[in-house]
Amino acid sequence: MGLEFSDTHCHLYFDVYEGDRQQVVERARAAGVVRILAPGIDLETSRAAIELADKYPEIYAAVGIHPNSAGEWNPKMMGELRLLARHPKVVAIGEIGLDYYRERTPRDVQVQVFLEQLALAAEIGLPVVLHNRQASGDLVSILTKWRALLSQAGSMLVDRPGVLHSFTSDLATARMVMHLGFWIGITGPVTFRNAAELQMVVQSLPVERLLIETDSPFLTPHPMRGKRNEPAYVVKIAETLAEFHGHSVDTVAKITTNNANQLFLWRKSF
Repeated sequence: MGLEFSDTHCHLYFDVYEGDRQQVVERARAAGVVRILAPGIDLETSRAAIELADKYPEIYAAVGIHPNSAGEWNPKMMGELRLLARHPKVVAIGEIGLDYYRERTPRDVQVQVFLEQLALAAEIGLPVVLHNRQASGDLVSILTKWRALLSQAGSMLVDRPGVLHSFTSDLATARMVMHLGFWIGITGPVTFRNAAELQMVVQSLPVERLLIETDSPFLTPHPMRGKRNEPAYVVKIAETLAEFHGHSVDTVAKITTNNANQLFLWRKSF
């Protein structure tokens, strides 16, 4: 058996894959990618992620409302997300969180929608896939309180609350969220030649707390930077982590795949 990788964040439902999605999946398989998580960013894409999960055995879905889509929130959405989350291949609530960079949605609305979806995750026992852009202070504060509530309730999510996807914050933030039990998602920018600060952070983090992801079609790793990203390129991120940590690619593949299995429990629903 060859190396096995998990791409824990990929928007494979986007139209940019419409012409060759099957070939993209086949290239991922050939590269050793055995699991792909497709997180929604609104109700429409959450449904699309589930459709892909139904079609391809290695694809799983997360359902949620992205902070940049939070302005569309209405009371009915909670019920719809709850129904979608019952699908056997939905393994997380996401992509949810805070985005203070684009601020397409007022901050107070983002926070409220985030809190409601965290409550849903706790209710149904699914981990969260988190978006954070220039909002680390508020995000960590909210997650600290949520983690305390999980602990008080005796929730199984205490040991697998979620992942901060495409991590670009500082080392102090990484250590705080890891202390809360979260994993850290590493994407293509870690391979960039001008990403010394991010690389320093990643080198300081234990591989046992890392997930690898492409965030396709965005954030294509070097040397394919500038092209459309796809799940097969997650191997480049694993190779970079192996170099940083003095491990073999095989070791990084095994550890990060095991991390993904622990978080999403998707082998039980395969």
